[in-house]
Amino acid sequence: MRMHGPQFFFFLLVLAAAVTLACGSSPHVLQSVSVSPATADAQSYSKGQVQFTATAYYDTMPMAVKSAPATWGACSRGANTDGVSVSTNGLAQCAAAAAGNYTVFAFVPDPGFKGVCGGGANPCAGSCGGAVGTAQLTCP
Repeated sequence: MRMHGPQFFFFLLVLAAAVTLACGSSPHVLQSVSVSPATADAQSYSKGQVQFTATAYYDTMPMAVKSAPATWGACSRGANTDGVSVSTNGLAQCAAAAAGNYTVFAFVPDPGFKGVCGGGANPCAGSCGGAVGTAQLTCP
């Protein structure tokens, strides 16, 4: 009679490893987001367009992800504004006659978030299921 014990044990070990890898490890937990440049004066940039970049910081490797996918926007005094437009890749431009200081924000979703966010979250003041980074833009 032939013994299959060692081969069966090896098969179980390979199967356990495959299941573990297929499930993956727990996703990053988003810690914070920063936006650079932190401050900008639109009149100092070509065509008044300022390119902002979001960097997301996580609790596991890779710890920092520059140019993180983000939802971009602008606020004035904590409320959404039309004074500044921000493209999907973080390129901001002041509207005509929009002189003043504005907050440009980047919302980065947390890949580990499993909850449900209620409606009406304002990214200018923070949001559910991710982190917000901000920068200041001065419009001439």
